[in-house]
Amino acid sequence: MASQTVRELLDRSNRLGSNPKFTNYAGGNTSAKGNTEDPSTGKNVEVLYVKGSGGDLGTLKEPGLACLYLDRIRALVDVYRGVEHEDEMVSLFDFCTFGHGGAAPSIDTAMHGLVDVAHVDHLHPDSIIALATAADGPALTRECFGEEILWVDWRRPGFQLGLDISKLAKENPNAKGVVLGGHGLTTWADTSAECEKRSIDAIEKAEKFLASKGKKEPFGSRVKEWAPLPPEERRTRAALLAPALRGIASMDSPMVGSFSDTDVVLDFISRSELPRLAALGTSCPDHFLRTKISPMVLDTPSDATVEDVIARAHELHLKYRETYAAYYKKYAKPDSPAMRGADPLIILVPGVGMFSYGKDKQTSRVAGEFYINAINVMHGAESVSTYAPIPESEKFNIEYWELEEAKLRRMPKPKPLAGRIAIVTGGGSGIGKATAIRLSTEGACVVVADRDLEAATAVANEIGNTDKTISFKVDVTDEAAIIATVHAAALAFGGVDLVVNNAGLSLSKALVDTTTADWDLQHDVMARGSFLMSRESAKVMIAQKMGGDIVYVSSKNSIFAGPNNIAYGATKADQAHQVRLLAAELGTYQIRVNGVNPDGVVRGSGIFSSGWGANRAAVYGVEEEKLGEYYAQRSILKREVLPEHIAAAVFVLCSSDLALTTGLHIPVDSGVAAAFMR
Repeated sequence: MASQTVRELLDRSNRLGSNPKFTNYAGGNTSAKGNTEDPSTGKNVEVLYVKGSGGDLGTLKEPGLACLYLDRIRALVDVYRGVEHEDEMVSLFDFCTFGHGGAAPSIDTAMHGLVDVAHVDHLHPDSIIALATAADGPALTRECFGEEILWVDWRRPGFQLGLDISKLAKENPNAKGVVLGGHGLTTWADTSAECEKRSIDAIEKAEKFLASKGKKEPFGSRVKEWAPLPPEERRTRAALLAPALRGIASMDSPMVGSFSDTDVVLDFISRSELPRLAALGTSCPDHFLRTKISPMVLDTPSDATVEDVIARAHELHLKYRETYAAYYKKYAKPDSPAMRGADPLIILVPGVGMFSYGKDKQTSRVAGEFYINAINVMHGAESVSTYAPIPESEKFNIEYWELEEAKLRRMPKPKPLAGRIAIVTGGGSGIGKATAIRLSTEGACVVVADRDLEAATAVANEIGNTDKTISFKVDVTDEAAIIATVHAAALAFGGVDLVVNNAGLSLSKALVDTTTADWDLQHDVMARGSFLMSRESAKVMIAQKMGGDIVYVSSKNSIFAGPNNIAYGATKADQAHQVRLLAAELGTYQIRVNGVNPDGVVRGSGIFSSGWGANRAAVYGVEEEKLGEYYAQRSILKREVLPEHIAAAVFVLCSSDLALTTGLHIPVDSGVAAAFMR
């Protein structure tokens, strides 16, 4: 059971971390010092509890805390060899840990341990960083806070910064905290409640100071040519641009995208000072580690054609890569980590909005949130002074810090489909549901598309939050609805890499009883619907230049001829040949097209539950509830085929293990000799 000290720390952390006004996602850290019994000696010892490396204050729980002997942390002062040896101090934290388990201590542990006060908060509020990045930040801080909150010049986080702040706290007993130049806020107090109050008071005081003292248009005048497009037109334009921009951001490594057209973003990218301020980049380490030192900014007018914007984006991308490579070359040392990639993580398009990128949806979303934080910081700094972020050399030292590299090396190995974006039609039940869940489990972002939105949403909720999946209502016979689905994928995740054409239905009738309506309905849903989804998703894949996969869930009936099945069987044969035709055509773009031929997938099937099961049971002379068992017994392996088996085949076709396979149909039918491929 957690001690009162830990409970208070966690409650304080969660309140501060869940309010974006106080700190950004996974930004900042909090700590508390308390007494506990050391099981190894039975004696009472003083312990430091501090948020561990990489955690998020808003969701912090006890396992996310690092726990250390306080006397050992403070004893490190005696072995500290100076700023040239900062990195070795982090490894020494391991020799100070109390108990077992818990999170790895962060680089800010020294600041929390060396300040001789029970509770310490370190946060990254926009209002404070605005002061911290103003050209005359020390004077503005003094004007805003007097002697309550002091100023500390920029210093890279580490042991020396902890020494600097602890010295200030000791020499100024009435001080409540410090503004860290270019970085953020640190406050301290004897109680948890008072520490939290001091943090909030300082943030709100800075907000009021900026609001009362700041000028009205710190980003300059509005540029008519960069005015925001109307909302519907803006988002349509964003969906059309997203695939090409994602391809640009993914030249070195596949990325997932996010899009934002909030008022804050649209105002910033419509102002005359956009080029100057964007080029200066972000300042707070948490910001530029996730956004790169600066964004790629397009200079095209809002009403430029999509083709012109994309062409200009490719031109600017080449310049961006050259500039980033020059930045790396200028500051890299012989022992610096290798350059991680020269593509932008933030792309600003006047009139449209901001595109942000990361290895997964959460990372791309957070990168966008962090750049909005940076916009707010620039706005505040420019309103009272001139925005002056930390020097590029310091940014490089943070970005290519060996400690950051070590953190990256500790990250778990990516899942097989990490960074890929999938659309599954008919995803609300049966094979589609199982496939959507399997693709998500393997790391893909998934659009669960179904004409039954309630069913699709239920599947999406089962998979997880919107960082993993969205649901979308689509009638695959409707061309506009198909286009809207693909656009939704582009806006939610940046594009499309993987399409599973699974939507289907079936009517079991003899030839003489099959109407033209029966025929047209099945061909419209499966043949036409698959064609439309393949066509629209292929456009996106081609624009991305990242390859892709299209998988058709066809049927054993595309090969096998059975009675009372003319419309369904013919439609499935159409789908099967689409696989071959598209494999031959799209291979030049590294888009693979393959199919799965199931048979007898009764359990959870929307098709079988809607009347097809009863009809097929009547044809075969068995009870409907025993139809799955009947199908199993007529097969070679005598095993029932389940939706999960089809999902497994889809995954295998899309995995790197079959990277050179296209035009293939995999039978998943428990063995039906009459349906063997020939």
